[in-house]
Amino acid sequence: MAYRYLWTPLQLGPVTTRNRIVFSAHLTNYALDGKPTEQHAAYYAARAAGGAGLIITEEHSTHPTDWPYEKLIHGFHRDVIPGYRAITDAVHRHRVPIFAQINHNGGQASSMYSRLPVWAPSPVADPLFREVPKAVTEAEIDEIIAGYAVVAEHCAEGGFDGIELQCSHSSIVRGFLSPATNHRTDEYGGSIENRARLLVRIVGAVRKVIGNRLALGVRICGDELIEGGTTIHDAVRIAEIAEATGQVDYINTSIGVATASLFMIEASMHIPPGYALFIPSAFRKAVDLPVVGVGRFKDPLQAERAIAEGHCDLVGVVRGQIADPDFAIKARAGDTDDIRLCLSCNQECVGRMGLNRWLGCIENPRTGRESQGVGSVHLTPKPKQVMVVGAGPAGLQAAIAAARNGHQVSVLEKTDQPGGQVRIAASVPNRAEFGDMIRNQINECERLGVKIEYGVGVWPGLVEERRPDHVIVAMGAEPAHPWWAPAEATNVVDVREVIEGTAPDGGPRPGQSVVVVDEIGFHHATSTAELLADRGCVVEIVTNGMVGGQDLGITLDMENWWMRAGSKGIVQSTDLVPMGMADGELTLLHHPTGVNQTRRPDWVVLAVPPNPVEWLYHDLKAAGVSVERVGDCLAPRRAHAAVIDGERVGAAV
Repeated sequence: MAYRYLWTPLQLGPVTTRNRIVFSAHLTNYALDGKPTEQHAAYYAARAAGGAGLIITEEHSTHPTDWPYEKLIHGFHRDVIPGYRAITDAVHRHRVPIFAQINHNGGQASSMYSRLPVWAPSPVADPLFREVPKAVTEAEIDEIIAGYAVVAEHCAEGGFDGIELQCSHSSIVRGFLSPATNHRTDEYGGSIENRARLLVRIVGAVRKVIGNRLALGVRICGDELIEGGTTIHDAVRIAEIAEATGQVDYINTSIGVATASLFMIEASMHIPPGYALFIPSAFRKAVDLPVVGVGRFKDPLQAERAIAEGHCDLVGVVRGQIADPDFAIKARAGDTDDIRLCLSCNQECVGRMGLNRWLGCIENPRTGRESQGVGSVHLTPKPKQVMVVGAGPAGLQAAIAAARNGHQVSVLEKTDQPGGQVRIAASVPNRAEFGDMIRNQINECERLGVKIEYGVGVWPGLVEERRPDHVIVAMGAEPAHPWWAPAEATNVVDVREVIEGTAPDGGPRPGQSVVVVDEIGFHHATSTAELLADRGCVVEIVTNGMVGGQDLGITLDMENWWMRAGSKGIVQSTDLVPMGMADGELTLLHHPTGVNQTRRPDWVVLAVPPNPVEWLYHDLKAAGVSVERVGDCLAPRRAHAAVIDGERVGAAV
């Protein structure tokens, strides 16, 4: 496809973007003691080097009352300026403009870190933080506005090319704009013009400080997706009010509220790409300012199409450039097949934010560790013959890392296709995009000249015959049979057997009852339950947690899972621990009460922690072979750990 729009520059006030691809603002948790770090500079510089047209940093707090999470940049302190300069210098070396997003989160926060009352337009507790905020006085509103101006001045001194005001999914300005959270009766409440008064005053204060030296943008929530909240019609009017100030250079967009409809802001693979395009499309019809569109753009063709069809002028590609910093430069060169497509799994980016850990990527082990040199090329003066056993994510990443440094690498896989557990995960409902992970790794292996042999089982004799200099074992893990399940029970099967169709007699059939035992708390149980429900089975998930797939909350999949489970009739039974099975009867202990329950299902499907396949590693080690192991055969974990293992061990060969 010819790109007519994506590579054309665009004027945003005094700033010209290199192209239409924006690396939009998002949390990283890279800050230390309220200040930006060397990792910030390396992280943004990598995306600038990779061809992004414009970079917008994560939010910078404008006031001491705003401290909703630990690793927030305190933009109101002057000691941030040297860190700002390090970031902007690093990005400007690649001739890419960089803006700073500034914000006060308002009532969408807690006093845990600040030890100060949370400020908001009205005393309406946020549904996530559940802390009643202090309704700000007019004097405190003036203080808020002054805080934005101070931080804007710090950003200007730090070399930023523009300022973006966060007024969307998590912001005190959003709190004022929304009728759901603004119950004031003074000049800042009531009509939409009154509710927008704070926004207008902040725009004026910031523009007064930065003059025409810097661009100024406003990010607006197009639909809060909450009862009584801002709708698309309200949002269009807000955009018109912002434009009418004559001081705004562009409009950025978002959808949802960070603490009430977060799963729509950073949608997972369960929500279609481009799902939020109706918002920039509506804005673009109402204002003459350039508009940024967001909403899970996976590839450059989708981005080009969004601009060509008139939905937006620029496209925010965040997770796509987290996964592949060279997203833009590869697309422009026509190497779209080489782009490491984002899976929208949210496991290492969004998921780590909720755990107060620095941002990473399930596919890209360099993300979050750019300043440490992870993923860099270190060509070896003495190339080795490296044998990798297993073509799952750990083995393939080990092969990539070793080959990148100049070693001759062969991957031996006993099945007829690559992927391991990721391939299985990609074959269940709504998880097909997980297959992109293996496609991405195979493409990289081909580019690096890695040889992959399928249908080859490996044993010590084969290793002795081929005589590699080094072996990396990545044989994965195998299903475990829990103590409480009779070994002879043919109706007790693992989720893999159900998904791959290898269960006895073809596995559960339509109309049969199935109990899925969830001891992992992730997609293993929930996806299999959906697969069985779609086949017409009567499905119950039994878990010792508070909900089936308990960890889905951190990846923003929980709300969608609940809706799908309800629509498919999947029952979830919690706080239950399997205690035994005899004569077809499953005994479950309800541990809060100590009372046993029983079930008589046609099938029991196990989503339980597997056992590592480690015999080959131990045999080779005992024989004196130079050998390491990675992934599940080292310790069964999730895919991100397999990739990190592979990168670490492969790069160390």
